[in-house]
Amino acid sequence: MASGGRNSKRVCWVMAETALIAAFSVMRVALGATNPSDVQALQSMYTSMNNPSQLTGWKSSGGDPCGEAWKGITCEGPAVVAIRLSGLGLSGNIGYLLSNLISVTTLDVSANSIGGSIPYQLPPNVTMLNLSGNNLTGGLPYSISAMTSLNYLNISRNSLSESLVDMFSNLLNVASMDFSFNNFSGDLPNSFSSLSNLSTLYLQNNQFTGSLNTLANLPLTTLNVARNRFTGWIPKELTSIPNFIYDGNSFDNGPAPPPPPYTPPPPGRRPTHPNTPGSGSPPSSGGKSSSGNGNEGLGTGAKIGIIVGSSIILLGVIAAFIFCIRSKKKNGGVGGSSGSVVSSSGMQEHRGNSVTSLSDQKIPPGDLLMVDRVTGRNGSMSKSRSPIKATPYTVASLQSATNSFSQEYLIGEGSVGRVYRAEFSSGKVMAVKKIDNAALSLQEEGDFMEAVSNMSRLRHPNIVSMAGYCAEHGQHLLVSEYITNGNLHDMLHFVDDSSKALSWNARVKVALGTARALEYLHEVCMPPVVHRNLKSANILLDGEFNPHLSDCGVAALTPNPERTVSAQMVGSFGYSAPEFALSGIYTVKSDVYSFGVVMLELLTGRKPLDSSRARSEQSLVRWATPQLHDIDALAKMVDPTLNGIYPAKSLSRFADVIALCVQPEPEFRPPMSEVVQALVRLMQRASVVKRRSSDDAGFGYKTPDYEALEMAY
Repeated sequence: MASGGRNSKRVCWVMAETALIAAFSVMRVALGATNPSDVQALQSMYTSMNNPSQLTGWKSSGGDPCGEAWKGITCEGPAVVAIRLSGLGLSGNIGYLLSNLISVTTLDVSANSIGGSIPYQLPPNVTMLNLSGNNLTGGLPYSISAMTSLNYLNISRNSLSESLVDMFSNLLNVASMDFSFNNFSGDLPNSFSSLSNLSTLYLQNNQFTGSLNTLANLPLTTLNVARNRFTGWIPKELTSIPNFIYDGNSFDNGPAPPPPPYTPPPPGRRPTHPNTPGSGSPPSSGGKSSSGNGNEGLGTGAKIGIIVGSSIILLGVIAAFIFCIRSKKKNGGVGGSSGSVVSSSGMQEHRGNSVTSLSDQKIPPGDLLMVDRVTGRNGSMSKSRSPIKATPYTVASLQSATNSFSQEYLIGEGSVGRVYRAEFSSGKVMAVKKIDNAALSLQEEGDFMEAVSNMSRLRHPNIVSMAGYCAEHGQHLLVSEYITNGNLHDMLHFVDDSSKALSWNARVKVALGTARALEYLHEVCMPPVVHRNLKSANILLDGEFNPHLSDCGVAALTPNPERTVSAQMVGSFGYSAPEFALSGIYTVKSDVYSFGVVMLELLTGRKPLDSSRARSEQSLVRWATPQLHDIDALAKMVDPTLNGIYPAKSLSRFADVIALCVQPEPEFRPPMSEVVQALVRLMQRASVVKRRSSDDAGFGYKTPDYEALEMAY
């Protein structure tokens, strides 16, 4: 009987809580309140497009997109589900917070004059993405690999370039892709063979090379590869495609040789949304209107009706609570918290079903995803626990390896604790971070293990890899690889011997390697990993001056990492972006700013904040920024330990990248993939110039050997 009473009481509380949530949800819809993260993303988009007047209703701050019927926005309840802004003469950039729009399934900004690169953070659950007919440059961001719901992709008629990397293995729902009229080059990626639902593919008017073998077994009904640089034989399977256009290439004639070894694509259904040839209409999205707002049909009478209905629901909730209270008294006052738990978990499960799972996403060898499942808005997560790719250590073994964490083994102090050199009996040398428990925000031991799991899966040649951990007797320690040559901060600011100063070659190498590490964190990891404490002291150098970024993922261990100002962070203010100082908010764009400050350190040899200098020169960014585009002033800013041994053109291009990164407005800072490309071009141009005549007039300074730098990459 007692068990039956508890069960009925649990059901009672669950029903009451569910009714209350439903009532508030209905009232929220009636009042037109849009999800805050959606509002923030649209505000960023509006600002990035230079506040265009044609976007009626839009605001750069405040506002209610769903309730105020912002132009081109469609809502379902408080969630934005579609953005349709085709042919409005928009310019600027698309924005950098689009990953906040987790309910958006349609994004169409085609036929405008939008420039810049395709954002690396796109709506994760989009099914229709149309960016065609703009002025977009750069390549295709890797984040598209995680958009498993994608059905239609159109990026035609832009100025996109580079090659397509293997990012398509998980896009099993894609029925139509259009890459035509761009400057893409290189061979078709092998992962195209996994597109088991692809019926329409446009590749014409690019610079693609290689063969078409990867397309041989796809269920294509329309294929246009005209005016590229394809070679080899046309697979016989493609000749049966109803709409196949292939002129303007260099295909071989005569009988084709035997087909190459081929792995069949994963099983998938045939296309269910055939598309019109050319730049035709994408598949419809659930019968929604193609323009306007999903709440536009709610007149005054309808809203009154909704509010009246909500009131009735609230009366029912009150009655349910009264019934529950009486039931509680009848059952002897047995606690009722279990009902809340059941209801909460049920809601969590329901919300999780509406968002794409990331647990099975595949990325290139060595690259691993950070989290397993996104389940909520505003960054709330539920993670399926995955195996920890790190070795467990005992406190005793780490005490033995560090002589009980003695001062002589201390090699530094990080954002959450001290770091010690550990010498094990096997001869292996590692670094051990002994975390200060006062710096942790652990609700339970599982939080630490979850953070360890995420950090252990970070795999990149320019990121310090976490090899082990310890969590016993109330201690929390992280074990990582030991990097032999110290950190960049000490190398730049505390090396007295000028013969040991970093050469220009080495500085470019450090900048490029660090940029690649951040590109991996921001654009490959899903969701993006924000470092939050990027500074030269966290860039470790090995014997060949390859950079290794440390403390990646450690911010997850600190309390309220979005708004934390720890003792260590106070010492990092010279690297902090303006928006962090103003609001405490830290994003990937804040990391980009900090990276720009590190590049300024590499250029000038100065510290970000230096109270020993004249007041006008104490802040490195404030002092250096106005001079970055003045070639004469730039030459005077260069670290004197370089002794003038650097190429002037390379120096100027290096300064151009810095200027982009340290812009005060976060939306105007480039993504790290663009920074990587700029540094690669800088390096390549320098090596080409070095191979030309030594009397090249473009170099007013001594030119070091850039061929060694080129070979290093």
